Amino acid sequence: MHDNDPMATLYREGRRQFIELVPDGGARLDALFHTTPALGELAVGVVYGHLHQRPGLDPRLREAATLAAIIASGMVGPPLGVHFKTGLASGLAPGEYTELLLQASAFTGFPRAVATADRLNQLFTEAGMTSPPPPAPRAVVLEFCEAVRDDREHFPISPAIRALLRPPHRLLATTTAADRVLVESYQQGQPVPRGLLQVRVDGARIIAVTLFNRVPL
Repeated sequence: MHDNDPMATLYREGRRQFIELVPDGGARLDALFHTTPALGELAVGVVYGHLHQRPGLDPRLREAATLAAIIASGMVGPPLGVHFKTGLASGLAPGEYTELLLQASAFTGFPRAVATADRLNQLFTEAGMTSPPPPAPRAVVLEFCEAVRDDREHFPISPAIRALLRPPHRLLATTTAADRVLVESYQQGQPVPRGLLQVRVDGARIIAVTLFNRVPL
């Protein structure tokens, strides 16, 4: 591959991107494609040099889509191992892997899902991660919000935050990172949220709730 070849440019960018996501990424790529370097140049160039640079999907959603495709195709070898790492580096939480697997199992079938689960057991162990992992951040935050609404939550929050989480407000929760969930609080029938909260989690615990803005009535 010549240096001025467009694929060479994509490969260099893809390799750089992969090494940013996986600390030992360069060595992993060299070992994986030792016998077929041209395949490595093509695969890394297309996936990490081109697809990963497209702006339409954020890194978390891109990795979630990739993992779902890997589960569906039964690729429990290197592809799952690689994207287990790049998913974590892109902001997926450990608990989201199990949710992705559960969701995919309904469409791909239990044999492939079980094979993936077996491999995930190994990957969690190799990474020194708790297995089973804590619930996904969104599940933790929604449970927290429900507890506030039912007066069961004793985490210290301001009256303004408590009011935004209580009825009749409608809540929309979106995970933005492995430890952060954005909660929009809407009044019934209103298209603009009255308040925007960032909730930080550590495993299954709420550790911080920040009110970004509150629109007056």
